[in-house]
Amino acid sequence: MISMKQLRDLNKQCFHLTFIIGIIWLFSSCSPKPTVDKLKDDIINTLTNVKGEFAVAFKDLSTGETLFINEKEVFHAASTMKTPVMIEVYKQAAEGKFSLNDSIEVKNEFKSIVDSTLYSLDVKDDSQTELYNLLGTKKLLKDLVYDMIITSSNLATNIVIELVDAKKVTATMRDLGAPDILILRGVEDQKAFDAGLNNTTTAYDLMVIFEKLANGEAVNPEADQQMINILLDQEFNEIIPAKLPKNVKVAHKTGSITGVQHDSALIILPDGRKYLLVMLSKNLKDAKAGVAAMANASELIYSYVTSK
Repeated sequence: MISMKQLRDLNKQCFHLTFIIGIIWLFSSCSPKPTVDKLKDDIINTLTNVKGEFAVAFKDLSTGETLFINEKEVFHAASTMKTPVMIEVYKQAAEGKFSLNDSIEVKNEFKSIVDSTLYSLDVKDDSQTELYNLLGTKKLLKDLVYDMIITSSNLATNIVIELVDAKKVTATMRDLGAPDILILRGVEDQKAFDAGLNNTTTAYDLMVIFEKLANGEAVNPEADQQMINILLDQEFNEIIPAKLPKNVKVAHKTGSITGVQHDSALIILPDGRKYLLVMLSKNLKDAKAGVAAMANASELIYSYVTSK
């Protein structure tokens, strides 16, 4: 049997506990919620710790919210240009110009866009070397595209670009609403490089074409999903995916040359929400520091999206 005194004490304790819970709730509800402006400031602070120039384009496909930093600044595209090339392959395949199951000769001889003189790629400068062992044989087009994306094979890229024509890649980018992506040539065309004829992009344009892929509007829903599946197999994961949980899917394409580190992605959360993120850099004095800073910025964006 509980005495009246014990009952009064218990009521006091319950009152105090309820009061404390109410105070905690009040403070938590009044605490500032994350804003995209605060996120932008945090990203700028993260990136400005590294010597170099950066661009960021972010879009939450669930809410339409965006964040831009130097999104229209032109950068050397490096290997991010391989995503537009892949889109052109699937576009032409859908038009019946060839089949992704066609066998294509593996060769290492290409024409410079400057004067049509021949040049070859150096295996030591390629991120994927196995394809050089297959010179003179044939490989399925879809396998060359896969190598071009997931291991960023330069040799596969040049073979594929020769098939689809760089000018047609650029024309397709214009049709998709990307006015500043410019695909002029394959990789390691030194004469073109010396003449300043380079593939270029902006963070905004890469975001545009990744949104088209996400919406099934780059070629068609089936082809776009196939391309996303390839991008999900990307083997270079040091930037956008680096600090994200393992159950977050990242369909992306990186790119790097001296002083340049890029990543462009469609991020798919476990609950099905999606967002786009493109991070470009140039004039980096310390590539590792640049990569680390962009990975940190990617983590900030993930935390922001998942906090809402």
